[in-house]
Amino acid sequence: MNNSNHVLSLLGLARRAGNIITGQTLCIEGVKSKKVSLLIIAGDLNETTRYKMSQLCETEGVEYRIFSNKADLSHAVGKENYGLFGVTNKKFSRAIIDKMEAL
Repeated sequence: MNNSNHVLSLLGLARRAGNIITGQTLCIEGVKSKKVSLLIIAGDLNETTRYKMSQLCETEGVEYRIFSNKADLSHAVGKENYGLFGVTNKKFSRAIIDKMEAL
């Protein structure tokens, strides 16, 4: 299993543990309230949304990564057609970041 699959597996585990929020509205609220410790942005999300969310994360001091695509990320968390994923558990966030950096 490569690190990309490890990241997707960790996202699935985080979802089952109740530590993932999805969608733009919930992710914006989560970032602003500091409930989200890592925001994952799908690489195929439209450029304006990617820019807006990355700027919000930088302003609020929240880690973010642009990774994979909507189909793979959505499938990993058991949802359909989402491009934004907020991880609310710091340990899951750290593990996911470590796997992403190893790619």
